[in-house]
Amino acid sequence: MSTSAHFKFDGGAATYWGTFLLAALVTLVTIGIAYPWALCMKQRWIAKHTIIDGRRLRFTAGGMNLFGHWLLWWLLLVVTLGIYGIWLSPRLRRWVVEHTDFQE
Repeated sequence: MSTSAHFKFDGGAATYWGTFLLAALVTLVTIGIAYPWALCMKQRWIAKHTIIDGRRLRFTAGGMNLFGHWLLWWLLLVVTLGIYGIWLSPRLRRWVVEHTDFQE
């Protein structure tokens, strides 16, 4: 027996581009130091506009929650001469998923 989820996305172009441009600007101006906050800003917007089976998502973390991981991951990138980059993207995606939940 197969069950399928019903997905809905209700985000608009203006707020999408506004949020993502602001996140890019914050990252650029701080030379990447504020990327955790920019990522959280983007993920919060995505979750806010995503509905699965009638339940809206929410992103529960803030930039400070990611900042320690972010520093460690950059250190590992430097120490391994970039080899750690193979693991960086999946770890970052795991962190995002772990902090995404349904609104109550």
